[in-house]
Amino acid sequence: MAGLKKRSVNLAGHATSLALEPEFWAVLERAATRDGASLAALIQRIDNARGERPLASACRVFALAEAAAGAT
Repeated sequence: MAGLKKRSVNLAGHATSLALEPEFWAVLERAATRDGASLAALIQRIDNARGERPLASACRVFALAEAAAGAT
């Protein structure tokens, strides 16, 4: 797996930096495109539902669930 790729997203009016592996970014981008949403909008949805989990972890879990759903 390649190193982390950092991106900035605007969540609820605040700039937030998020570092994920490129493979996770690719899954998130595909999910956003499929839903007709921006990547920032998808990450906002993940952020709203993550509870106590760190945002990067929540994004990875979301991406893993997306990949698993696509494999079935």
